[in-house]
Amino acid sequence: MPIYKAPLEDVNFLLNDVFQIDRYDNLPGFSDASADVREAVLGEAAKLSEEVLQPLNRTGDLEGCTRHDDGSVTTPKGFKAAFKQVTEGGWLGLSAPTEFGGQGLPVTLSQAVTEFQCSANMAFSMYGGLTMGATAALIVHGKPEQKAMFVPKMVAGEWTGTMNLTEPQCGTDLGLLRTKAVKQNDGSYKISGTKIFISAGEHDLADNIIHLVLARIEGAPAGIKGVSLFVVPKILVNADGSLGARNGVSCGSIEHKMGIHGNSTGVMNYDGATGWLIGEENKGMQGMFVMMNEARLGVAVQGLAQSEVAYQNAAAYARDRLQGRALTGAQAPDKPADPIIVHPDVRRTLLTIRAFNEAARAMVIWTALKSDVAHRSSDPKDRKEADDHMGLMTPVLKGFLTEIGFANAVQAQQMYGGHGYIAEQGMEQFVRDARIAMIYEGANGIQALDLVGRKLPRDGGRAVMAFFGEVASFAKEQGANEAMKPFITPLSAGLGHLQQATTWLMQNAMMKPDNAGAAATDYMHLFGLVTLGYMWAKMAKVANDKIAAVGASPYLTTKLVTGRFFMERMLPETSVHLARIQSGSATIMELAAEAF
Repeated sequence: MPIYKAPLEDVNFLLNDVFQIDRYDNLPGFSDASADVREAVLGEAAKLSEEVLQPLNRTGDLEGCTRHDDGSVTTPKGFKAAFKQVTEGGWLGLSAPTEFGGQGLPVTLSQAVTEFQCSANMAFSMYGGLTMGATAALIVHGKPEQKAMFVPKMVAGEWTGTMNLTEPQCGTDLGLLRTKAVKQNDGSYKISGTKIFISAGEHDLADNIIHLVLARIEGAPAGIKGVSLFVVPKILVNADGSLGARNGVSCGSIEHKMGIHGNSTGVMNYDGATGWLIGEENKGMQGMFVMMNEARLGVAVQGLAQSEVAYQNAAAYARDRLQGRALTGAQAPDKPADPIIVHPDVRRTLLTIRAFNEAARAMVIWTALKSDVAHRSSDPKDRKEADDHMGLMTPVLKGFLTEIGFANAVQAQQMYGGHGYIAEQGMEQFVRDARIAMIYEGANGIQALDLVGRKLPRDGGRAVMAFFGEVASFAKEQGANEAMKPFITPLSAGLGHLQQATTWLMQNAMMKPDNAGAAATDYMHLFGLVTLGYMWAKMAKVANDKIAAVGASPYLTTKLVTGRFFMERMLPETSVHLARIQSGSATIMELAAEAF
């Protein structure tokens, strides 16, 4: 059976030592997240994930969700009781504003908790994750009466939330959507249409489900400029807050999926359902982007989370599985064979996954801190810089972390040989569950195009130049530190490759846009590698300083070895991505469509 242990030591190292979260005590909510509070929150989150959610992961996958003839959906056995524990513990409101019943703690802390829950049970965690995203959109763009009616119940977990974008003919290109909205005399709208792939669209975990729905008001302009956002509850809410009549929204079917079987992904039919406009007419994407960006960061965490749990199981298996002898001679002569952990290629595989996990975790926490600054700081300059960072890093996080996270789940499965292909070991579920993260919330090719086409040139390249400056400044400061040379030299080389790629795009993409399209995915991976390299350099600096001050520990020594592996074996891939980018689009675009 699969195992999972929350990486508490690593999270605490990042929060306390690398990013020194206590420096942010001037921001609202941070002074309430003192070291002892963080320790208690993370400890309880780990316990909940390990003891309650993780045991339901495989059983939930095997049982799946069941749709009944009346359109209702039953979640797997144990999910309802587990969700009750989540809501009673206040986990959905960890970083929600106190005015709506939340605890107001930093998003940085809730992102760490999200990783634990995603590793333990990705399908289950989506019910709460989507609710938090919908809540965020309502808080930013909802009318006061909408916030009062829906948000406190969602923060408490009494009601859950969804996002309804996709239609059979309309995926990423939301300008093609056909769901229509007809305005009523009382100011409400009647919503009609069909949405597909709606995660947590119908279930038995909460008393009500609050759907955020994109639709086109009658007479609206064609394309994306005519899209509006509506809040459509499953059950209508009376003026006093009590539940009233059933609304005209129903689950037509449950999708038969490759993975995340414990999450109810449904076809949602809107048949004159009553909804209310969020924000302004024809500006629905502004509100939905709040939720989509929240979701994209959550999906990035899913990539990391599946990589982490797959690694933990693969490493445990490699320590126990006896097969062959070490190339240098028997390491366990009292046994019929050595454990496979002695083999260099097994270690290469495990270190590849681990080196990614630890740097990706740092990248997530670094960006979560920027999110807190962007939303909580009173300094306009700090908010702008943090918002620049968020805009630049969101597509990198979503695209890069989910692609590598899936590849790592496959590599971890490989450690088991044939046993990894057998369901009872749990590895094939990690592979299946990780696969969706590359697809939803904007497929990764779209993330790469967004990075190259929109985020790089935005505001004259202000965000990317700030990133280049930060990494270059750190490298210069540490350049004379002998202990840091194994990190700074490869980091500087990788940064140079990223800068060359950026310059090449500036010179070659404007006149020939296909060059940007052909380069986009490689550029996203190049950017991701350099960012992970920067995270490793920052972690190495702290580890070296702690060793110099208080002496070595197994954790710090392992941290430095893992970081050196990344610098020696993984970061040099930046040169390959640069070569691909500079090859341009000619060969890619040469064949006629019918030749494929």
